[in-house]
Amino acid sequence: MPTESRLALVRRARRMNRILAETYPDAHCELDFGNPLELLVATILSAQCTDKRVNLVTPTLFAKYPSVVDYAAANPADVEEIIRSTGFFRAKTNSIIGMAQAVRDRHGGVVPKRLKDLVELPGVGRKTANVVLGNAFGVPGLTVDTHFQRLVRRFGWTDETDPVKIEHIVGELIPKREWTVFSHRVIWHGRRICNARRPACGACPLAALCPSYGTGPTDADEAAKLVKSGPFS
Repeated sequence: MPTESRLALVRRARRMNRILAETYPDAHCELDFGNPLELLVATILSAQCTDKRVNLVTPTLFAKYPSVVDYAAANPADVEEIIRSTGFFRAKTNSIIGMAQAVRDRHGGVVPKRLKDLVELPGVGRKTANVVLGNAFGVPGLTVDTHFQRLVRRFGWTDETDPVKIEHIVGELIPKREWTVFSHRVIWHGRRICNARRPACGACPLAALCPSYGTGPTDADEAAKLVKSGPFS
């Protein structure tokens, strides 16, 4: 099979993006939040946990700790009790309180709007930073989570496994203005159709453009049984 040219890859990637846009016109962040701080906390909690579970605990957490100062002064045991069901609750508590103390001390209590500042906060990596930048501040960013990584490799866009390299590679294929919503489209597709174990290939709108077609069942009826609906992890 001939190697795909760079131009052909860009055209195929952008066509796939357009199909995803038509398939998921309402794609958005599935974490509930009302301001940048709430999204930052919710994203920290979402590690190894479903968005649905996070959304169940955050109303209580947000009500008890409405500001950076409140989190910074929080009793760890109280935070742990509220977020226990999200898993890794001790580490997440340390991250949240440490993040809040850093925002208080370094940024005057205001969540920063720059990637370089966000990733220096405790518990905040590039993925979390891009979620906050894209969804709370309108700064384009690619959210390279496990779904995103799996799908862009299945799409044949890259063989890379390093999230930062994947972010840069995909960033050159998709227009910057669409990075945030494109991330949501890919994540929604990974949660609904392109599942990790048995992708619903026979129900996939990207089938004709995907080199991994056939990884899962191609029979329409069998594939339809694998299609899922939200909310998701």
